[in-house]
Amino acid sequence: MERSYILVFVLAFLWAHGGIANGESTEDISESWGYVEVRPKAHMFWWYYRSPFRSEDPNKPWPIILWLQGGPGASGVGIGNFEEVGPLDTFLKPRNSTWLRKADLLFVDNPVGTGYSFVEQDNKNLFVKTDVEAANDLTTLLIEIFNRNESLQKSPLYVVAESYGGKYAVTLGLSAIKAIEAGKLKLKFGGIALGDTWISPEDFVFSWGPLLKDVSRLDNNGAQKSDSLAQQIKQELAAGKFVEATDTWSELEHVISSSSNSVDFYNFLLDSGMDPVSMTASELKREISKKRYLRYLNSLRPTPDGDGDLDSLMNGPIKKKLKIIPGNVQWGGQSDFVFTALQGDFMRPRINEVDELLAKRVNITVYSGQMDVICSTKGTEAWLEKLKWDGLKTFLSMERTPLYCGNEKTTKGYTKSYKNLHFYWILGAGHFVPVDQPCVALDMVGSITRSPAASR
Repeated sequence: MERSYILVFVLAFLWAHGGIANGESTEDISESWGYVEVRPKAHMFWWYYRSPFRSEDPNKPWPIILWLQGGPGASGVGIGNFEEVGPLDTFLKPRNSTWLRKADLLFVDNPVGTGYSFVEQDNKNLFVKTDVEAANDLTTLLIEIFNRNESLQKSPLYVVAESYGGKYAVTLGLSAIKAIEAGKLKLKFGGIALGDTWISPEDFVFSWGPLLKDVSRLDNNGAQKSDSLAQQIKQELAAGKFVEATDTWSELEHVISSSSNSVDFYNFLLDSGMDPVSMTASELKREISKKRYLRYLNSLRPTPDGDGDLDSLMNGPIKKKLKIIPGNVQWGGQSDFVFTALQGDFMRPRINEVDELLAKRVNITVYSGQMDVICSTKGTEAWLEKLKWDGLKTFLSMERTPLYCGNEKTTKGYTKSYKNLHFYWILGAGHFVPVDQPCVALDMVGSITRSPAASR
């Protein structure tokens, strides 16, 4: 095992029959990583894992999953990789439920300023201010990686997004397809999966009060306060006051935390453990990109000591392994700037982009954890019903199919599909579906990507 992680430091190397500059790999080329300067002085970090289960059948192409994290400012290279679906957990132990069983994995610290990605000299003007700008940078990264590598061009790419990452995913989908059609990007686009994603902030904030009232985390007073602020957000969005809507969103989260004795926004069965009195709304806004993610995931660990701490791991052993991270770059060191720069786009909906992708016959999968609050199933169903897609009426009228896992007879979820729209309701899961229900999530992603391994 150890030999496979011996590093070969080179300025350029051949990677699976293609050249990648300014990168590095393991000795066996099972992992590769590097930086792409997506704009002058703006550097985006990527990390690719070649699946040990990969098959080479041209009639059944092996898929690649591009994982996009949320926040904004949360690291896919750190959280998605080590906390959720990568080959190793935060204790550097093998993960049995890694998505490498079904596909290759490409993690990206997106947008620039997230994780190991950085802008030089902390130039705040270089942070993206919109989801579309983030998509343009991601498209540049894909051009750099895929156009150099004929082997990767044979594999369909599926974008799987979580939380705010869904807004990046749909804008990226449109940007990438445009680049493919223009001959600028050599890539087979397989589809997009939106997992508990922030596609329509208005629908989500209106779902919080009723949902938390139904599960007894809010009383009538708390639900009324929540609805009042949700109405204010709706008015601000209608007036195009997106920054003000982001500030009201922060206030709403603070009110819900106070009224519910700190319900966990990622799982309504849990407390977040934070002190809503000392955590002001502005601090909530700045910290959500990483601290709340890590607080929830840390609560799931079997040991309460320092082992498995993601910050220590990423700024210690992993940074040492990767070798190419500049010495003055700390993992997550610029993440707060990422959120601040995007606060004018944070509350902007991306339902129209989903409609455009469906009209282009792109496969769209939506999956939702039953116990999530921030991107609740109730809110997800609400924005989905606003689609103008011509297949929506038929889709909504269809019956669901129950999901099971392995030899278990317990219902793990439900699914239904019509044409190129697919929906998964995942029971017993909060915001982080692969963490809470790894077995059903692995089966789901095998189906989404049409992985040759799914039928094994």
